[in-house]
Amino acid sequence: MHQDDYFFCGIGGSGMLPLALIVQSRGGHVEGSDRSNDQGRTPEKFDWLRGRGIALHPQDGSGVARAEQIVVATGAVEDTVPDIGAARRVGARIVTRPQMLSQLFNAAPTSIGIAGTSGKSTITGMVAWILHQAGRAPTVMNGAVMRNFVDGDHPYASALIGGRDLFVSEVDESDGSIAAYDATVAVVSNISLDHKSMEELRDLFGGFVARADWAVLNLDNPETAALAQGLVEAGRPDAVLTFALGNEEADLSAHELVPQPTGMTFRLKDRASGASLPVTLNVPGAHNVANALAALGAATALGVPLADAVAALETFAGIRRRMEVVGTAGGVTVIDDFAHNPDKIAATLKTLHAFDGRLLILFQPHGFGPLKLMKSEFIEGFAGLMRPDDVLLMPEPVYYGGTTDRSVGSEDIAAGVRAHDRHAEALATREACGDRMIEMAQPGDRIVVMGARDDTLSTFAEDLVKRLKPSA
Repeated sequence: MHQDDYFFCGIGGSGMLPLALIVQSRGGHVEGSDRSNDQGRTPEKFDWLRGRGIALHPQDGSGVARAEQIVVATGAVEDTVPDIGAARRVGARIVTRPQMLSQLFNAAPTSIGIAGTSGKSTITGMVAWILHQAGRAPTVMNGAVMRNFVDGDHPYASALIGGRDLFVSEVDESDGSIAAYDATVAVVSNISLDHKSMEELRDLFGGFVARADWAVLNLDNPETAALAQGLVEAGRPDAVLTFALGNEEADLSAHELVPQPTGMTFRLKDRASGASLPVTLNVPGAHNVANALAALGAATALGVPLADAVAALETFAGIRRRMEVVGTAGGVTVIDDFAHNPDKIAATLKTLHAFDGRLLILFQPHGFGPLKLMKSEFIEGFAGLMRPDDVLLMPEPVYYGGTTDRSVGSEDIAAGVRAHDRHAEALATREACGDRMIEMAQPGDRIVVMGARDDTLSTFAEDLVKRLKPSA
C-alpha cells in the first residue's frame, strides 16, 4: 500500500476514522471529507485529524480530482453523494469501507473477526487489550473508542496501530459484508433479529465460522449454539471453543456472578484444565461477563495463557459510550450509552436496575425505519424492563429527507409504553427532552442518554451534567 492515494468520504464516522488511521500508518496518503465537518459539528475531532496530516475537503466533490485516488465510501455508494459523483467523473476507483477493511483483514497471517448482534465493540476492545498486554502488537479496528488506548495524542482511539501479522476487527453482518472475511479465529457473541431475516443471518454467520480455523461461540444463545453443533456435525469438534454463563458443559464458563457498583466479579471455570480462577471486571453487567468469556476464548485460541488473559481483563477500562458514566451533579448521575436496538436496550436497563435509583431514559432513535420494523419489540422492551417510577423520553427521529416511511414515530412507541402503565413521553426535539429531564431530576436519579450513530449525543450528555444543580 505504498503511497497509495486514499480519499475517505465521511472520514469522521465511527467506522471510517479508525480505518483511515490504519491505512495512513501503512504508508497510504489520506484525505477526506465529512458532512459533520461542513456543518461545524465536533470540530475538535476534525482539528485532530488535520493535526495528523490528513487534508480535509468540503463534501462537495472538490477533494476528488485525480484518477489515481482510491475513494473509500460507506456501504451505500450513491451517485447523489458529490464525492462519489466526482470519482465517477475523474475515473477514480471506488471501494466500500467493508471491501477495504476485509482486504486488510484477509492480508494478515493471523486474524480475529468479532461478530454478533451485540457486544462486538466491547469484545474487540477486550481482545485488543489482552493481546496488547501479552506483547502481541495487534492492529485493531473497532467501531468505538477503546478507553485503555486513549491518551493526549490519541483521543479517538477506535484503532490501535500494531504490526501487520495480527489483525483484530469487528465484523458486521447488517450489510452482509461478513461474507468477505476469512478469519483465523471467528467469534460470534449472539445472533438475534436486527437488520436481516433469520435465514440470511444463519447463512452469513454459518459461512463465517466454517471458513475459520477456530470458532468461539456462545452456548447461551440458541442460534450460536446451533453454529457450534453444526461444526461438530461437520467433523470439526476441535475447531469449536464454547462459552456460557453457569453452564459447565462450555469450554469456558462463568459462575457466582456478583454485581459491583462499577463492575462484576465471577469465577471462571476452564473445562480443559479443570482450573477455576477468580475474575474481577471493571465493566458492569452479566452481558459483559459473556463478552469477557468471548474475549478469553479468542485469546486462548491464539495461545495466550488463560491466567495472563484474565489479569489483562482486570484492567480493561471499557468502551466509550458503553454505559459510560459522564458525571454526577446534585446527586444525579448521567450515563451515556450506545443502546439502540431492543437487545442492547434490555442489557443496559437490566444492568442499571441491579442498583437502586430511578432511571430517566432519553432514547434517540436513529431513524424511522427501525421504529417501524421493531415497534412491538421496542414497546415490550421498555414496558417490560422499566420500573414503575422510571421515565422514558423520546425525541422524534432526525429526518434527513428522501423517501423514508415516517408512518411510525416516537409517539407510537411512547403511547405503547404508556398502555403498559409506564411513564413515557415523546417530544419534538432532543433539546425539549433535555429540558424536561433537568426539570424532573431528583437526587438519586440516573439519567441515561441512549442512541447510536450520533457523536453529538456525548456532548448532549456532558451538557446535562453542567446543567444539573450541584449538590448543596
